[in-house]
Amino acid sequence: MTTATAAPAPAGAPAAAPRRRAGDLDGFRGLAALSTVAFHVWQQYTAYDAQGAHPPVANPYLDAALSLEVIDLFFVLSAFLLARSYARAAIDGGSTRPARTFLFRRAIRILPLYVIAVLVVWATRNPTLPGNWPDLLEHLTFTHVFDQERIFYTLGPTWSLSLEVLFYFVLVGLGPLAVRACRRLHRRGSRIALCAAGCLFLYAAPLVWITVAHYVLRIPHTDWVVYFGPQARFGGFAAGMGLAVALTALGDRARLTPRTALTLTALTLAGLFVLSHRSEAESFTFTYYHPMATALWTLLVFGTLHLRRRTVWNRFLTARWLTAVGLVSYSLFIWHEPVMLLLHNAGLLPQGPVGFPWALLIVFVAALLAATASYWLIEYPAGLLGRLKDGHGRSRDFYPEPALP
Repeated sequence: MTTATAAPAPAGAPAAAPRRRAGDLDGFRGLAALSTVAFHVWQQYTAYDAQGAHPPVANPYLDAALSLEVIDLFFVLSAFLLARSYARAAIDGGSTRPARTFLFRRAIRILPLYVIAVLVVWATRNPTLPGNWPDLLEHLTFTHVFDQERIFYTLGPTWSLSLEVLFYFVLVGLGPLAVRACRRLHRRGSRIALCAAGCLFLYAAPLVWITVAHYVLRIPHTDWVVYFGPQARFGGFAAGMGLAVALTALGDRARLTPRTALTLTALTLAGLFVLSHRSEAESFTFTYYHPMATALWTLLVFGTLHLRRRTVWNRFLTARWLTAVGLVSYSLFIWHEPVMLLLHNAGLLPQGPVGFPWALLIVFVAALLAATASYWLIEYPAGLLGRLKDGHGRSRDFYPEPALP
């Protein structure tokens, strides 16, 4: 693989489009992170017994809104951003970063905060050695997603990071192959079709797996490894890659009018709400919730990015407070559950269903403070390690020898 080069902007594209797109995506990250916090506080205050779940507020519409799972949106956004360079290289030519450079940059983005958080949380919950060392080993190797017992231990939401890391290796393996295959095709339409077909296959494979697991093998949804593993949840990444292919293929063509974009936004948000509202355990919508939600999230992102003029929805996503949350969204994702459990165990959260609104506010404030500190003390300094490599993936020489006269 060769060094990445910046793709030229499509003819007629506004100069500020990349920056605005980044702001929109930061807004999505902020919303997704806040929604994740609300979902886990809602879970914490939901009681479970033989009759089922009893949420703190007996309102099915509020339940649907707060139970809206957004992890598929994280997968779509991640795959879209990381697959764009491969899509451009495959469809329009150009080059991509070496695999070692890509993996190095992803490692410094993910690992420092993750490893510190795992060690801190595991140590506090295992004060005497040897402790639950298999749990620690699995989390440090991102293999806890394959353990039915420990998948949600230590840092519960980070089962998704196991899939994220696996996706990195899949991308650096399949991406160059797609680029090489497309170079043999002379027609742009053929290159687009090949890339789209690959993404469609990767999206359809989990659908087949879920169908066989649920309707043929009759595996219950509580078998976490079956329904949370990559074989069932890779569709989110496939959809994000498909979005990268679609926007590369379209370029500056067929951009949505503001009215069309807002209509698509409203319909997809309504669809996500209805999907959450109608997902009773073991129902059709419950079984295929994540593939359907992935498709809706992808349409929402498409309608947000591929438009002629920015809309009120774009202005909301780029609001300063929301993009600030998006900036610290990874730290918020990592720390919010330990912060919530720490407050709960210390008796600092109000008890009973009536305490849920106050608990939500308290956890929001505490988790955001922890996330902000984590970003500036861990994430930002770790990101500076990226300067150790130059654009060619080689170690940067900070003290070059002066040229001889």
